[in-house]
Amino acid sequence: MTCRRLVLPILCLLLAVLGTAGQAQAVGYRYWSFWDRNSTADTADTWVYATQGPSTARPSDGDVQGFRFSVSEDSKDSAKPRGAADFATICAKTPAREGSKRVGLVLDFGTTADAPSGSTPPRPRTACARIDDDATTADALAAVAKPLRYDTNALLCAIAGYPTTGCGEPVAADRPKASKSPGEEAESNSADGDDNGGPSLGLLTGIAAVAALGAAAVWQARRRRD
Repeated sequence: MTCRRLVLPILCLLLAVLGTAGQAQAVGYRYWSFWDRNSTADTADTWVYATQGPSTARPSDGDVQGFRFSVSEDSKDSAKPRGAADFATICAKTPAREGSKRVGLVLDFGTTADAPSGSTPPRPRTACARIDDDATTADALAAVAKPLRYDTNALLCAIAGYPTTGCGEPVAADRPKASKSPGEEAESNSADGDDNGGPSLGLLTGIAAVAALGAAAVWQARRRRD
């Protein structure tokens, strides 16, 4: 049936709004994110999303860097590495040596919610990499977390062989949420949506408005017939 009568166009609009409600969800990507540990005398230790890739970043002796495998939309949404990130602890058994530097690495393989289908993430671990003074973070990873896997665009796809397949693939937004890092409790729902991936409050309001218009049109049509 086509939308030719007075009431049907509005009802069709209502159906269109309802039909797009489930499509208004963002898409995340499954990948390894790269982090720097910001440790200064003035601020508490915090993870900061790295501004360079591991193949170009050149850490200094005593730096701590982290990697977290998760599903996220972008750097603002990305989960941080979990666990201890103290250089003195990570590299306690790796003494300093002239001509080289030591970099503490925190490797967080994520949760089962973020894992590709059929995969079980290894437990998070730390490692102390001793590398040349001019070496990059990628060199540090290669020293302690082989095998590494990269795609044709030099995107880091796997650390210590995990995951075995895939690289930055899109993931539906209705997947279960990953575990937050300590101190990263999820914020309460805003008025724009909920944590279950359902339609936002604004969308529901719009649907109600369209429904009201439809009811008014039906009433007007009946009144003309009478």
